Amino acid sequence: MHRSLRRSTAVGIAALALALAGCANAAPAPSSTDAAADTLDGEVSVYAAASLAGAFDEIATAFTAEHPDVTVVPVYDGSSTLVTQILEGAPADVFASADEANMDKAGDAAVDPELFASNTLVIAVPAGNPKGIADLADLADVTTVLCATEVPCGAASSKLLDAAGVTIEAASLEQNVTAVLTKVETGEADAGLVYATDVIGRDDVEGVVPENADDVVNHYPIAALADAPNPNAAQAFVTFVLSDAGQAILAEFGFGKP
Repeated sequence: MHRSLRRSTAVGIAALALALAGCANAAPAPSSTDAAADTLDGEVSVYAAASLAGAFDEIATAFTAEHPDVTVVPVYDGSSTLVTQILEGAPADVFASADEANMDKAGDAAVDPELFASNTLVIAVPAGNPKGIADLADLADVTTVLCATEVPCGAASSKLLDAAGVTIEAASLEQNVTAVLTKVETGEADAGLVYATDVIGRDDVEGVVPENADDVVNHYPIAALADAPNPNAAQAFVTFVLSDAGQAILAEFGFGKP
């Protein structure tokens, strides 16, 4: 009986050792993050400030290279217009605003916003600066277009002009910075206040840096949305924008650090 018991015990110990060895050699289970990344698919709708269009188009290309089953659908407009659409139930997954004020308006609809870029203003003029515009005061003597004050570029423009003591009767107040730039580009306006990033790499317009431009800085926040139709892809896109790869693309387009 004692020999039989010892034999049985030895066999049990050996079996346990083999089982433990098998566990030790098994590949680790994928993390929940890896699993989520592997299953990303469908569309991710990104509502982003108009000034982000070029950079976010490039980011979307890089993002889909890593997640080929995801299609990024960008919607570009003034941040105030976008946040209104989001609060009215637009099926957006991500919101990237050109200022913190409009992200604040999103309230609980935006999940843990984070700053990802910054920008400053320049005076956009046609190539060659035919009117010889040198500073903000010159804008009062030419046809000038601005963003509306509820739009981030408009709020920043008002702050910059007020600080300089300059009053302008704008020929029009546009709902996004792209519209301002278009009017300068097409000759409908002699000048307009836009972001520094809007004139980089263009040969039809150029930028004049006004005095104290660095004192008025727009900080850009981004967030996945609480009611995102594709929450996993939404969070992955936000993570990519905040990553070194996303930040490098933003820097190429002239955006500053948050």
